[in-house]
Amino acid sequence: MESLFDSAAEEAHRGQEPLAVRMRPRSLEEVIGQRHLLGSGTPLRRLVESDAPMSLFLWGPPGTGKTTLAYVVAGATKRRFVEISAVSVGVKDVRAAIDQARRELGMTGRQTVLFVDEVHRFNKAQQDALLPAVENRWVTFIGATTENPFFSVISPLLSRSLLLTLEPLAEDDVRAVLERAVVDPRGLGGRVTLHPDALDQLVRLAGGDARRSLTYLEAAAMLADDVTVEVVEKAVDKAAVRYDRQGDQHYDVVSAFIKSMRGSDADAALHYLARMVEAGEDPRFIARRIVIFASEDVGMADPTCLQVAVAAAQAVEFIGLPEGRINLAQAVIHCALAPKSNAVVKAIGAASDDVRRGMVGRVPDHLRDAHYPGAKKLGHGRGYQYPHDFEHGLVRQDYAPEELRERRYYEPTTHGAESRFAERWAKIRSFLRGG
Repeated sequence: MESLFDSAAEEAHRGQEPLAVRMRPRSLEEVIGQRHLLGSGTPLRRLVESDAPMSLFLWGPPGTGKTTLAYVVAGATKRRFVEISAVSVGVKDVRAAIDQARRELGMTGRQTVLFVDEVHRFNKAQQDALLPAVENRWVTFIGATTENPFFSVISPLLSRSLLLTLEPLAEDDVRAVLERAVVDPRGLGGRVTLHPDALDQLVRLAGGDARRSLTYLEAAAMLADDVTVEVVEKAVDKAAVRYDRQGDQHYDVVSAFIKSMRGSDADAALHYLARMVEAGEDPRFIARRIVIFASEDVGMADPTCLQVAVAAAQAVEFIGLPEGRINLAQAVIHCALAPKSNAVVKAIGAASDDVRRGMVGRVPDHLRDAHYPGAKKLGHGRGYQYPHDFEHGLVRQDYAPEELRERRYYEPTTHGAESRFAERWAKIRSFLRGG
């Protein structure tokens, strides 16, 4: 029987836990965000509502609720909860946890949730040690990872588990987490006043990470009961970035960012990149702007620019922030220092203008599809000459509709690598047009 002393000691211990731990949801209903994983009939719901063991991988950025969901599953189903970190344990520890789970299951029938945090850090031998428990369902295995499990988890383990992808929390979700922590008795219990602008600043600084937002709030609450932006700045040692993601500052900074790259000022472009990142701008938005810029303002003057921009966008999706800002910075520097050409955007713009004006014309018969029954009777494909059968892979024949044979769209510059394409295109165009 629990004594009053035990209860008081437990209460005191909870009071010393970090705010993020104290505010951890106790049920799926308390979980904020990840709505795509919490609806009726989803794997998580089925796991909570049934006694059947199941193995899951939770993949997502830090602070999106991977550990929280594991705790909720264990608590809601009354399963034993065993947490191990892939950073600090070895094969021996994994096997010991599994053996204990098997004994508990055999003696009492009680199942165990084995939660492995940062499971991507396990080597192959450590992951192999998990296989028997997963395959025989001795445990409900939940592995949390911030890295793509298709690259970091062995196939046999991944194929025996469900993969659930967690998304960064939306600003409204982070705001709800903070507002709950201010008033909830488990949190700050209404002991502090959080000013609206300070709340907005905490949301921006969190960058979709609920744990980070609560850590910053707790640090600010330790400094003052009246939490203002200045208190937040002092608590997290980070000056507020005056940047409204929904207002003029958003458009002004993005505009300056693009124009600085276009003007080849790498330093200025990096400054605006840093302002956006530090203000909590969605890194995927930044990456998209760089990818557009690579074709719109650099184009064929440096064709590798698009490759670098796309690689940076993929890297941001793969690793997230804060490390992803390095990939973005590399792409920004490449774009800023690359020779510039807007010939690509002018070319597609001119072609689109003609199409909108109704200048479409009839596809020449020799270019039409001749594979379906009856096409040849219509003359489709007749007279087509296969370029690979000719020297240099070129043959003089009409490609554009008759009405558009003299139209010129791509007018390359002599900037950077585009000078080589300009020379080649001039020769090809002259040959094809019979000039």
